[in-house]
Amino acid sequence: MKHSRMVILAEISLLTVAAVWGLTFVTVKNAIALLDPFNFNFYRFSLAALVMILFALPKRKLLTGSTIKAGFIVGIFLFGGYSLQTIGLKFTTASNAGFFTGLSVVLVPVINTVITKKRPTVGVVLGVICAALGLLLFSIQDLQSFNVGDILVLCCAVCFALHIVFVGRYSPQHHTTWLVAIQIAVVALLSGIAGFFTEGGIQQLLPKVWPALLITALFATCFAFFVQNYMQRFASPSHTAIILASEPLFTALFAFLLLQEQLTRNAYLGGAFIVAGMIVSEIKAMPSVKAKEGKSIEQQG
Repeated sequence: MKHSRMVILAEISLLTVAAVWGLTFVTVKNAIALLDPFNFNFYRFSLAALVMILFALPKRKLLTGSTIKAGFIVGIFLFGGYSLQTIGLKFTTASNAGFFTGLSVVLVPVINTVITKKRPTVGVVLGVICAALGLLLFSIQDLQSFNVGDILVLCCAVCFALHIVFVGRYSPQHHTTWLVAIQIAVVALLSGIAGFFTEGGIQQLLPKVWPALLITALFATCFAFFVQNYMQRFASPSHTAIILASEPLFTALFAFLLLQEQLTRNAYLGGAFIVAGMIVSEIKAMPSVKAKEGKSIEQQG
């Protein structure tokens, strides 16, 4: 019974993460107009890493070599996703980038099947199809011809898919706060190096960027990745990907509520398909990742 409650809580929490990312999309877009992308990510993830390390220090005895290794691996995937998406946006449209990035929802069950040798259930397969159709409907009116930028963004989707899969693999084995702190620190470090070589060095942080920096570092990074890393021990990678595919739905919803942007018929249909995907994926839910609550390194502490 306790595990069932945690599964429901995990799904609600992951949906909240998608909502936070959807809400902060405009914030990130505006901030990148004032600061080059790698520099912004350097400041964003550095601040987030500092916050997470401060929270993790009381549990410093739980920081092990294997946790550092796990955090480094998922951090590389996370950096790859953000970087390839940023570079790809220079050569393709936002709609193309949004759609091809969202295809990680299709890649996750494929990658997870290859790694675990376990086939996803019918529910998950149908859920993935619904979510992918929803993403297509969101983008189809503005999609343009395939180009080099789309290839880069597709590679970005692979990185994000690998991040979800390996977080699902490592999260039950390691202390969540340390795992998150390390992967975020890796993104900060690699973003700083990339910014140094591709954007002329580390740029001065303008006062106008601070609000966006605080919002994205604390909510879209610290909160969002902590919740994802912790809750994925109760939700399979494939189901996680389906839930996180609702991010464009929340982006459109907040744009409608806060910016008075009008929603198209495709947006409504796309949202309906994504929601249907989340519901359908519950049918004979994929063999869930065993929480191992009693054996977890977290020990609720």
